[in-house]
Amino acid sequence: MKRGPEHWVREEILALEPYAVASAEGMVKLDAMENPYRLPEPLRREVGQLVAEAAINRYPDPAAPALKARLRATMGIPEAAELIIGNGSDELITLAAQSLARPGAVMLAPEPTFAMYRMNAVFSRMRYVGVPLRPDFTLDVDAMLAAIETHQPALVFVAYPNNPTGNLFPEEAVARIVAAAPGLAIVDEAYQPFAQKSFMPRLAGFPNLVVMRTVSKLGLAGVRLGYAAGGPEWIRELDKVRPPYNVSVLAQAVAERVLAHTEVLEAQARAIRDERGRLQDALASLPGATVFPSAANFLLVRVPDAPQAFAGMKARRVLVRNFHGGHPLLEHCLRITVGTPEENDAMLAALRESVA
Repeated sequence: MKRGPEHWVREEILALEPYAVASAEGMVKLDAMENPYRLPEPLRREVGQLVAEAAINRYPDPAAPALKARLRATMGIPEAAELIIGNGSDELITLAAQSLARPGAVMLAPEPTFAMYRMNAVFSRMRYVGVPLRPDFTLDVDAMLAAIETHQPALVFVAYPNNPTGNLFPEEAVARIVAAAPGLAIVDEAYQPFAQKSFMPRLAGFPNLVVMRTVSKLGLAGVRLGYAAGGPEWIRELDKVRPPYNVSVLAQAVAERVLAHTEVLEAQARAIRDERGRLQDALASLPGATVFPSAANFLLVRVPDAPQAFAGMKARRVLVRNFHGGHPLLEHCLRITVGTPEENDAMLAALRESVA
């Protein structure tokens, strides 16, 4: 007699819900922290010609020399640091968890934070320890240090800025956590173009530090490319569990070419930062709304009834992210990506009507 998956699949996997991605067809899409701006037409033509000439009949070069050289030149990666690339930073999180998942190993992070840290702990059979942020989402450094001392984690994640709260933890507080971590400490800088703060220049001061980033928020979410820099002794171990052809020919070629035009990406990031300020003021003026400080390309806002507001906005063809019920500190919170001025105006109108 054949037995179904409930007999063979690990219990902790059976208990999980898959990472949900809502359909956004026909919507003003402000739920996934994407750059709302397309590349300018001349650069799109350049990329199109590059794709047409790409050798897609061949496997990609795992060493990706041209792409890595471009990343080093444009992203301020120290010469002494080693570099690894992944299929988005999601894959790099997986590689780190897989590499360090000895029996009984602990992964630790402040919470609420990016859900994929906890999920990868489950996937890799690491024990996950979440250290609560304060009610205003500031970092409780003493609690973090105490948890590190107690649990001796093999892997510590700190999102800088944090997702979904958007705030940038104090640099020296994060430095204390990295220094106290007995194993690998990863500072996740997915939103660095908007925060304009980085631990990349401080890599040499922390032998256990890896700085991880993605090009998704820069405007290349569809390319799926993440990269991490750190000491060669750490990157070498992560590289052992990396699939051999994990970043495609097209992803390498397109990312390398677009990153040669950093002035385009920097101008778009600047426009998003400017619009973030306008949007924060507009949201704060709504009755009953509390907007939390953000150094990212999104804003977290608490409204009187998040499920009602979310449903009302969706009915008006505007999609944001509802975090109510996801974590006690996120009660009645919506996360709203900073879009174009026109998209933001449509979102504000929909939110006003939905909470009225």
